[in-house]
Amino acid sequence: MNLIFLTANIKSVGIVKRQGIYNSFITYVGILIGFISLLIIQPRFLTKEEIGLTRILLSFSFLVATFMPLGINSITLKYFPLFRDKDKKHYGFFGFIILFPLIGFIILGSIMWFLKDVIVKSYSVQSGLFTEYFSYVFPLTFILALVSVLNSYCYSLFKSSFPSLINDVVIRILSIILFYVYHCKVISLDQFVLLFVLIYGFQLFILFIYIYLIDKPSLKVDAVFLKDKEPVSMLRYGMLLSFAALSSLGLKYLDVVMLGQYVPLAMVGIYSVVVFIPTVIEAPLGAVEKIGVATISQAWNDGNIEDIRKVYYQSSHYLFLLGCLLFLGINLNLDSLFKMFPDPEFEMGKHVVTIVSIGALVNMASGVNDSIIYTSNKYIYGTYILISLFIIAILNNLFFIPRFGINGAALATCISAIIFNLTKLVFIYKLFKLQPFTYHSLKIFLITLSTYCAVIFLPHLANNFYDIAFRSFIIIILFSSLSFFFKLIPDFRKYFNKHKT
Repeated sequence: MNLIFLTANIKSVGIVKRQGIYNSFITYVGILIGFISLLIIQPRFLTKEEIGLTRILLSFSFLVATFMPLGINSITLKYFPLFRDKDKKHYGFFGFIILFPLIGFIILGSIMWFLKDVIVKSYSVQSGLFTEYFSYVFPLTFILALVSVLNSYCYSLFKSSFPSLINDVVIRILSIILFYVYHCKVISLDQFVLLFVLIYGFQLFILFIYIYLIDKPSLKVDAVFLKDKEPVSMLRYGMLLSFAALSSLGLKYLDVVMLGQYVPLAMVGIYSVVVFIPTVIEAPLGAVEKIGVATISQAWNDGNIEDIRKVYYQSSHYLFLLGCLLFLGINLNLDSLFKMFPDPEFEMGKHVVTIVSIGALVNMASGVNDSIIYTSNKYIYGTYILISLFIIAILNNLFFIPRFGINGAALATCISAIIFNLTKLVFIYKLFKLQPFTYHSLKIFLITLSTYCAVIFLPHLANNFYDIAFRSFIIIILFSSLSFFFKLIPDFRKYFNKHKT
């Protein structure tokens, strides 16, 4: 058996499956562009302070924007099918959802404005450049909140590929162009920051045009039809899930936001660049979850716990196997990789990569546990787990960052990931008697350890590119050979011979 099993039960959702495949391709292209941007382009075109400014500006805005729609994203994904009727323009559902980020902006924008002096003061010592441009948080937060709402609407229309293309590819390409233009001194720093915000404004404009072209929605809400759908219940559900969304996305941006209060902005820039490297390890998890969630959801509806057990095991087994290979490829090449940075100060982030990589590997080894929890009838407990973890993550950052700087932020992220996944593992086992690990998991760990010990002592080549290529080749050959020998990788020839037409 292998991960192809994840698509076995979703023939009835061909559109969703195709969108998942397209999205996976777009995601990987986006990661490649992001990798080039953060590791090659930005360190050469921007100063470390300017990199830190863009990352903290974006992270802070994303954090606030997550809660600004007041839960309408979750409401859209769950309740839009009740309103779906293109001939009647979905009873004005589009106009209904647009109201929420507007109300949220008035509420949260007012709170941010009231607390502006307090926020600015907390960043003034270490991140003075961010405080100079703090006012840009307001429009950027509003734009990002609206973008998230429009994305959810597109997903409900089964049109997720175009928003993914804009977000993961187009925005990153436009950002690279902007970095180059600024590097050539065509524009000032003030103009650079303004255009950086306007790039996301362009994303919002394109999404509005796209939705109008494919759906022609109405802004006029059918109040009578809406009242019949128990809007109070919808709002209660949305607010609960908005806290979960804040916790989930907050974990992604919290470290950068809090880091800027304790270390110089240049260090935030270094951290923002190097912390992107371990994201390669867990990138396959998102692709698998997009396919696996449909299978798991259908299995819950059918009461087929055995299918869920198989998906859980297979996702953990193969993601752990792939994650270990990526972990080795990244961490055994760190010396040569960091020598390729234009500024030797980036080497201070070497330990950040290793620490965050461990958390990413734990996330991969845990399999599709999120899909199992949030498609079950116990999803509300998953929300409580997320909110608790968000609080723990804040405490971890408050404890580790003042003591260890960027390594402390990495430790906080890693420890939070481990606690989160262990909590979900225990939760799933206690409620559903499911767990993804077997003696094969121990084999994978031992093979990874053996490969690491074998390659770490290899001599380094003078040329960094050749050294990375050489070590990567040895890692792949050794790790794959051991995996085949211990029967951790299926014989795909048997599968294709069995299923060929």
